[in-house]
Amino acid sequence: MGIRPGRAIRDADKVAWTRYSKSKPRKSFIKAMPHADLHQYRMGAMKDDFDLEMSLVSEHAVIIRDNAIESARQSSNKALEKDAPGNYYFVVRVYPHHVVRENKMIAGAGADRLQKGMRQAFGRPTDRAARLKAGSALFTVYSYKANEAHLKKALIRAKMKLSGKYRIRVK
Repeated sequence: MGIRPGRAIRDADKVAWTRYSKSKPRKSFIKAMPHADLHQYRMGAMKDDFDLEMSLVSEHAVIIRDNAIESARQSSNKALEKDAPGNYYFVVRVYPHHVVRENKMIAGAGADRLQKGMRQAFGRPTDRAARLKAGSALFTVYSYKANEAHLKKALIRAKMKLSGKYRIRVK
């Protein structure tokens, strides 16, 4: 069974579900934490003389699944590697703490005996996500003024992979 689309979880009006403890497992609400798809948070080479900072900023509160963040990170990092090799520093600003639950519904021939409908519909942990507030940065890229067009192109490419509305903030 595939994953549900991002629109099923993106509204930030849901209560956060994050309580997981390795040291005191009896106090954990989440018994088994789903694996994180996002592994790299810093790419490129940081230099002291970078004079440009661009960020991808959320326009409203949104929940984004970690595989969407990873996809956006990969595509924008690939574009930066090609257009400005060695002249950028890329940072992912969020961490996927929020655990997404899913009440699995099995559809198809003969599957009606496996469904419970909405009885005990709390769901099991299936994925992780990051919660963004309005105005908070998802990605930040540092570089030189000469690479401004390349940075903007890479962040627009990342924006296409994410649900919600974003704008590019230049400092």
